Amino acid sequence: MVNGLLREMSYLESLSSAKIAIVGAGVTGQALRNFLVKRDMHVDIFDEKIQGLRSEVNAEYDLVIVSPGWKTDHPMIIELSHHCSEMLSEIDFAWRIKEELAPHQRWVALTGTNGKTTTVNMIQSIFNSASIHGVACGNVGEPVISALDREDHYDVLALELSSFQLQWSNLARFTACALLNIAPDHIDWHGSFEEYGSAKIKLLEFSDLAVINLQDPEVVLRSAPWSGKKIFYSLETPRAGEIGLVDNLLVDRAFTGDPTVAVDFAEILDLNPSVPHNVSNAMAAAALALALGISHEEIRSGLQSFRLDHHRLERILERDGVVWVNDSKATNPHAAIAAILSHLSVVWIAGGLAKGATMDSLVHRCAKRIRAAILIGADALLIAQALTEQAPEIPYFIIPFRENSEQLMHDVVSKAHELAVSGDTVLLAPACASMDQFKDYAQRGEIFASTVREVIGS
Repeated sequence: MVNGLLREMSYLESLSSAKIAIVGAGVTGQALRNFLVKRDMHVDIFDEKIQGLRSEVNAEYDLVIVSPGWKTDHPMIIELSHHCSEMLSEIDFAWRIKEELAPHQRWVALTGTNGKTTTVNMIQSIFNSASIHGVACGNVGEPVISALDREDHYDVLALELSSFQLQWSNLARFTACALLNIAPDHIDWHGSFEEYGSAKIKLLEFSDLAVINLQDPEVVLRSAPWSGKKIFYSLETPRAGEIGLVDNLLVDRAFTGDPTVAVDFAEILDLNPSVPHNVSNAMAAAALALALGISHEEIRSGLQSFRLDHHRLERILERDGVVWVNDSKATNPHAAIAAILSHLSVVWIAGGLAKGATMDSLVHRCAKRIRAAILIGADALLIAQALTEQAPEIPYFIIPFRENSEQLMHDVVSKAHELAVSGDTVLLAPACASMDQFKDYAQRGEIFASTVREVIGS
């Protein structure tokens, strides 16, 4: 009895005697396990790919929490759904307990085919400049459950959300959200571009304020039926209620309190690199920060101090008039297009796992910038076919599979060195995932960078 009334049991307390299962033993799964075990809760982990963990369902569960990346029609998911009372994503589970652990904490979120990590890291830089106790998490950095489970609770979480996470999520609410772009990716996982786009646009359901890229046709089209408040941004002169460019200034006409008033919050040269898609990302980051009440000057300071992550337009070195650039994180055609169009004459290194994407549009849009191409990986022939059909004047060279990834990259860099002339950029922007020949995109980029320094820098 509390003040003569029965106290309602909290959600976490209700789980104290529950039988809980976690699907997935990766970073998110382990973070969930740590959270629950620390509270003396009973947890089973299912992951068919890791020996010693459960792969068969032989019990009933009160709650199943699913890590990102598991298809809704996966046999293990279907089987568990018949043996549990409730199934949640990690995002929804974290939201359920937020009211107990950090009731005043605010969340913002963003998604997009490309630019997600850059944009959310820009927000982190703005938090730092504004002395905001906040963190970027989710699909980047630590899982949301880990960011939530702190004694000194963050005031704000900025969530980067993938289509995998959004596919599973239904409960979270955000102060504001942002949609950067939607282009074909992960078609092999979602089954179609329509399903992939539907997962991305689902983010709108979780907020009353959305930041919308006015220059992305898919985002504009898919968000049109949504009835919430939209803040548009573009690289054009902003109208009232928008964010945009005036000469070399990034300008806010959406959060000033007066639609006739425009306030600049950065110059193009404040951004490094100041390429168009990076300027666009900065606008989205600024809009989410403004939605949180952060000032224009604090945003300016945060953007000025921001530096891109490794493997995103990372300039490795320049030698004999040739610039070598690592954009290994360009794991789909949309990202590769942005990288290629950031340079005038490109020796393009591409290939890997296309994930169901086609390359015709990429080659068609970028043909005038590509002087030669070096192709690797499982879908090298897919890119070769697009080059042959869309731009037969571009020479391409296929590097055969190598058991040793260092040897593969040595052959790639040597061929690029042979082809490149002064004024060229040798650009690793694969337009494909990496797992056919590398651990991940980071390893691919690291081996490329180290090989360039060894072969070219010596």
